[in-house]
Amino acid sequence: MINAVITGIGAYLPETKLTNDDLSKMVDTNDEWIMTRVGIKERRILKTEGSGASDMGALAVKDLLAKKGLQPSDIDLVICTTVTPDAPIPSTAAIICDKCDIRDAHSFDINGACSGFLFGLDLCAQYVRSGSKKRVVLVSTEKMSSITDYTDRTTCVLFGDAATAVLVEPTEEHVGLMDSNLHTDGFGRHWLKIIAGGSVKPSSHETVDNHEHFVYQEGKQVFKYAVTRMADATVDIMQRNNLTASDIAWLVPHQANLRIIDATAERMELPKDKVMINIQNYGNTTSATIPLCLYEWEKQLKKGDNLILAAFGAGFTWGALYLKWGY
Repeated sequence: MINAVITGIGAYLPETKLTNDDLSKMVDTNDEWIMTRVGIKERRILKTEGSGASDMGALAVKDLLAKKGLQPSDIDLVICTTVTPDAPIPSTAAIICDKCDIRDAHSFDINGACSGFLFGLDLCAQYVRSGSKKRVVLVSTEKMSSITDYTDRTTCVLFGDAATAVLVEPTEEHVGLMDSNLHTDGFGRHWLKIIAGGSVKPSSHETVDNHEHFVYQEGKQVFKYAVTRMADATVDIMQRNNLTASDIAWLVPHQANLRIIDATAERMELPKDKVMINIQNYGNTTSATIPLCLYEWEKQLKKGDNLILAAFGAGFTWGALYLKWGY
């Protein structure tokens, strides 16, 4: 049996930090209010003029290739997860390939919102298991500052910018992506969205004046469903694979809200020292949060470690993956 396994991770984080104190000078908020409700202390912001998701994604891919000693020509496929593409067309994946001199691969974008990395990794695994691709790069790059309204105190505290790139390759060992439990229902599409800029409501002076190109969220509704569905997905995948809390080395949750993370770990009966948490440093970087955790904890991971990856995002999208670490 051929399975698919992560064999390397690269990342890029912008240098500029936006702290809670900085935000308190922009909107009516403060550090205590933000920390109590979401657990974020600071976030990274891409400030370079004329730079977007592809620039961060390309730097993450170059970091990955350098770490693995690979050439651009070694890559068979590039999949990019993002909700902040450089432009509607061409795909951000195509632009990343050009900036990284990847000429022999095909590429495309997917939008799974905050669940994008889970959806993307599951898709990478299908390509690798089928034998059609041997080296697949999954890029998760989000310039959330470009769709954040810094006059809205309820949402501007949440988001940050970051990019990651993971390499997925075939293996005959008993490691890699073991199981996936992924969902989309469209039920929550009115509670977490960007109102304008698409084919239903194209850009106009009115949509710009009304701030309709930024993230809109009804926080209470999103929180209610995120707590239950993310936890349900993790417990379900544990039961399907006969895993108990003692079998799990790490929970790797989407970093959107510390209370949601805590609720998921509690449902799994998992102690906090088995939960990857870096939301305080980076905020919600959407599809990049989970691989950014893996990047930061990479040296602590051991071959054979059982990881549960879990996320919840706009749509609604949600799910969990059971990953057995490969190196």
